[in-house]
Amino acid sequence: MTADSERSDNASVSSEGEDTEEQVEEQNEKNEEETVTFKDLGVVDVLCEACAELKWKNPSKIQKEAIPVALQGKDIIGLAETGSGKTGAFALPILQALLENPQRYFALILTPTRELAFQISEQFEALGASIGVKCAVIVGGMDMVAQALMLSKKPHIIIATPGRLVDHLENTKGFNLKALKYLVMDEADRILNMDFEVEVDKILRVIPRERRTYLFSATMTKKVQKLQRASLQDPVKVEVSTKYQTVEKLQQYYIFIPVKYKDVYLVHILNEMAGKSMIVFVSTCAGALRCALLLRALGVAAVPLHGQMSQHKRLAALNKFKSRNRSVLICTDVASRGLDIPHVDVVVNLDIPLHSKDYIHRVGRTARAGRAGQAITFVTQYDVELYQRIEQLIGKRLPLYRADESEVMVLQERVAEAQRLTKIEMKELEDKKGSKRKRGADSDDDTEEAVGVRRRIKGKGRPGKRKKR
Repeated sequence: MTADSERSDNASVSSEGEDTEEQVEEQNEKNEEETVTFKDLGVVDVLCEACAELKWKNPSKIQKEAIPVALQGKDIIGLAETGSGKTGAFALPILQALLENPQRYFALILTPTRELAFQISEQFEALGASIGVKCAVIVGGMDMVAQALMLSKKPHIIIATPGRLVDHLENTKGFNLKALKYLVMDEADRILNMDFEVEVDKILRVIPRERRTYLFSATMTKKVQKLQRASLQDPVKVEVSTKYQTVEKLQQYYIFIPVKYKDVYLVHILNEMAGKSMIVFVSTCAGALRCALLLRALGVAAVPLHGQMSQHKRLAALNKFKSRNRSVLICTDVASRGLDIPHVDVVVNLDIPLHSKDYIHRVGRTARAGRAGQAITFVTQYDVELYQRIEQLIGKRLPLYRADESEVMVLQERVAEAQRLTKIEMKELEDKKGSKRKRGADSDDDTEEAVGVRRRIKGKGRPGKRKKR
């Protein structure tokens, strides 16, 4: 007995020793990283100070690789995992070049989604606050006239989605990008997956050939390679991670359940993790709305975010979640890329993504910038093949998330009642939308979201009936 205990003691000592060696190695790596500063990379003092104000202590891996190359005036293809600090990698060199040669319409940043465009704009404005940088965000779902006014003020940096930018290039008088010095395509794989190829071609035709081009992408697809050949001159490839991977500090689990109990298990997990900030991913816009209504019926502060919402509703939803007024964000893949919300603790894949790569982007919303995080993926009897593809892609088998079935099923009755109420509410919303369409009002038209405008439209449309309302 004593021999056994001695053996176990020795084993524990040796494992402790191994741990210490690993820790020493990690510490050495950390120290190495910490010794490199933005100043070492060639960033000017005023921008180093801006980084310090944003609490960017040291450059991330992609920034260390990309910034020196960019400052030498070379084109870049940047391949990096989500949440790796790509925006800083192209924003700092552009702002430094702008300081040397101040000019309007200096740089164009193309992004796949509206939310990402606003986020990039925020980073540019924060980094360039002390040097007076002016940015314009040009995305769909917003008023064209207001955007044309913004463009007439000639901002230094334009952050745009390809479709809306082409609209302005074709229809806004006096607007062109003939003097452009920098073009950045962020999340290029996603831009092309969303079938913006035609728009990107149109943009490339009307901007100068003599320019610097940065192409950033999480994955190198055939379309991205084709785009690279068309738009870059002798590019330098900067690659931070060659294989698809998720951050080490992210704990990933799967939970295997019958499809009819999905809602019950979701509510159980939300209860277990009450107080944590969570993003729940679903596959459809209707699914996001249904799930948000269901959770609200159960007293959970949830807010939906999907592509069918008007732009300022999407921004409002995002701001409520960012400011922690709502603890749960229910969204489609519109939020799976680029969104940087530091306080996200847990990502739940209520519906498994159809494309395995989207899994990487979804779970990348948590465990950002060195923080820890959790991801739980719901796998039903219909999702086994999709789930196996994800495991194959990330190169590891995920542990099962333990949930006591008897505890979960206690919630079944309450959830069933909430589902019934949600069905009624969804039907009412659908009817309301239908009646708005009949009256000729588009329910997602941004102009009608403003109370004053809504009154004017109502007054104009039916002058005789205005008082009755």
